[in-house]
Amino acid sequence: MVIRDNGGSLRVGFAAFDPGPPERRESFAGERRMKTVGMIGGIGPESTVEYYRSIIATYHEQKRDGSYPSIIINSIDLKKMLDLIEANELAKLTEYLVGEVQKLARAGADCGLLAANTPHIVFDEIRRGSPLSLVSIVEATCQAAKALGLKRLGLFGTRFTMEGRFYPDVFSKEGITLAVPDEDEQAYIHDKYMSELVKGIIRPGTRERLLTIVDRLKEREGIQGLILGGTELNFAGCHGPRHSISRYDSDSCKRCGRTVIVVDGRPNPPHHLNTI
Repeated sequence: MVIRDNGGSLRVGFAAFDPGPPERRESFAGERRMKTVGMIGGIGPESTVEYYRSIIATYHEQKRDGSYPSIIINSIDLKKMLDLIEANELAKLTEYLVGEVQKLARAGADCGLLAANTPHIVFDEIRRGSPLSLVSIVEATCQAAKALGLKRLGLFGTRFTMEGRFYPDVFSKEGITLAVPDEDEQAYIHDKYMSELVKGIIRPGTRERLLTIVDRLKEREGIQGLILGGTELNFAGCHGPRHSISRYDSDSCKRCGRTVIVVDGRPNPPHHLNTI
């Protein structure tokens, strides 16, 4: 969670997620043993690597016998997914992603996750067609925000994430309001996300502009925190020294999300979050 020390600094960690009803929980926890996790990756590659590393790191925090978790990664075509979203072919997108989740199931996965925020635009539909229990990074983030008492948050991500309803629809049920950058700022964030960050390119000028947008969003909307709805935004340092933010890893392999919420808690108690 995020705490404030006497100096007002923040620490940001991973939000736990609720694996769902009892019949689903066994897929994640089992009988005190790690079952096989299936990951839809490649969307994009940089975040997939980060998910992979973080799952292994948190597993080793829990199990110190030198063993490694069983993880199956299905690296899919990012361009195909984005083209379907751009064309608003959401039924075809769902069919495509359900088919890829089915491949994970056939390969032996016991549970699964989508290693990106954007495909959550059809998460409910994917979940209904999935043979696996799936973790929603959006739901995980919302539950963490609720537990921490946050009521107004900013949202960064791809254009599809910032314009989409899948974050607001989940958060509004818990009385949490989301604010997004203006149209020009969204266009800038999306362009840099797709042309630089997804490719592992992090330019100082991009980071500075992103931080400026954070400042403007705080001034305009009075946000208590910011959801970095994409792992690559975390790499860009949107929670850097300018906002007195640091990060620590989660303490459970079941905390697979990678969305980070950074907060300057004035005047409200500072809090964190994270999913994807």
